[in-house]
Amino acid sequence: MSERGILAYGAYIPRRRLPRETIATAMAWANPALKARAKGERAIRAWDEDSLTMAVEAARDCKLAAFDAPANLVLASTTLPFADRDNAAVVVAALGLDERINTLDMTATLRAGTAALGNALRAGDGSSLVIASDCRDARPASPQEMQIGHGATAMLIGGGDALLARVLAHRAISRDLVEHYRAQGDRFDYTVEGRWLRDEGFLKLIPETVQPLLTDAGINAETIDHVIFPCPARVAGQLCKSLGLTESALADDLITQCGDTGTTHPLLCLARVLERARPGAKILLVGFGQGVDAFLFEVTEPISDYRPRLGVEGHLERRREETSYLRYLAQQGAIEVDWGNRAEFDNRTALTALYRHRDSVTGFTGGRCGKCGTVQFPSTRYCVNPDCRELDSQEPVSLSDIKGRVKSFTEDWLAYCPNPPLQYGNVEIEGSGNIMMEFTDCEPGTLRIGMPVEMQFRIKDVDKRRSFTRYFWKATPVEET
Repeated sequence: MSERGILAYGAYIPRRRLPRETIATAMAWANPALKARAKGERAIRAWDEDSLTMAVEAARDCKLAAFDAPANLVLASTTLPFADRDNAAVVVAALGLDERINTLDMTATLRAGTAALGNALRAGDGSSLVIASDCRDARPASPQEMQIGHGATAMLIGGGDALLARVLAHRAISRDLVEHYRAQGDRFDYTVEGRWLRDEGFLKLIPETVQPLLTDAGINAETIDHVIFPCPARVAGQLCKSLGLTESALADDLITQCGDTGTTHPLLCLARVLERARPGAKILLVGFGQGVDAFLFEVTEPISDYRPRLGVEGHLERRREETSYLRYLAQQGAIEVDWGNRAEFDNRTALTALYRHRDSVTGFTGGRCGKCGTVQFPSTRYCVNPDCRELDSQEPVSLSDIKGRVKSFTEDWLAYCPNPPLQYGNVEIEGSGNIMMEFTDCEPGTLRIGMPVEMQFRIKDVDKRRSFTRYFWKATPVEET
């Protein structure tokens, strides 16, 4: 078997950031200890984001068009929106990948992301797209509310000469050490005392896994350039001493900038390291959750020529501060807002119509006239160009990567929207043509005619009566980073 490793990587971190000081100011009356944790900020999803939408955006950040279509797609998350539906299949449709692909959802442990990575590295022929995405909830005023963040990471795993980093060794242990859990139907995790996790988990299981890994690979611990541990900095320092690792090699854990992003966090930290690593550097990656996954990678020459669309660095810079703790609670569903009669409507999804139009709705596929080149959405039998009007000339074209500009917009304060006002309008897309779309990630009064926008996969609406989430694409402002 040829060497396997990482061919591409990408990330997604929501724009909205909730300062921990904002949480402490609002909830210190209930838990004064929160003030001691009020450093940095959390990345929090918008109302129209979830683990699926973030997974799609992380995969798009990989620039997959430069590679052969993956043979497998694995989606790892503890917060998948559907318990009985192939969530990974939705990602396949949104990315416009060939339907002849193996899909798998991995869940039920924070180690799902690194476990999926390990399985992909051990696979035979063909490449695998591994995506880890999580948007965990936390009870207000809990320590977890100060810690948890939202985000996603995607990695294309395969073989060949274009590897950015090749795997030197991999070792895993499965052990049912329960330091937290969330039962079926529960929204929040139940956690145990932190010393139990530290003493029985981190300080015992990680050395038990990493030491044999280094021995098998024949690698001296002091020669490792980057170390990614799934534990607090103080505990990570103890592990470095016990394993003979250089403490200065510890990678930034990103907790201050975005919070602990769950299943995706080890991979998110790995992506951040790869953005800065030089050829020849050795990386130790460890994932934890009812066991341990440990990997040893060596960075290769192609890393110098690879750049994701934004990567971790770009997404961290692209931020918008959330100043209202109450709005955060409302959009996370922690409190129920009275939206009045405007919110009383039945938005049942016609599943048969969704299936028939899946290419245009989920995949955002339009048409390009083979005669005049006009791009339109949706695709119809006739070209919309009044100077053409050619019949049956439409060729499928993906609109997800096409840029556009705001041609007109409306801020509707009367229509229902979980983050009012509802903003929508005409977007003039590259290659001619207009699309009526919703806008997202923009505050009231910030839209301008001619403003450049790009497309993102988002939640269209949620049928709460039938517990069904409907997805579509929205236009979001392009920001300089």
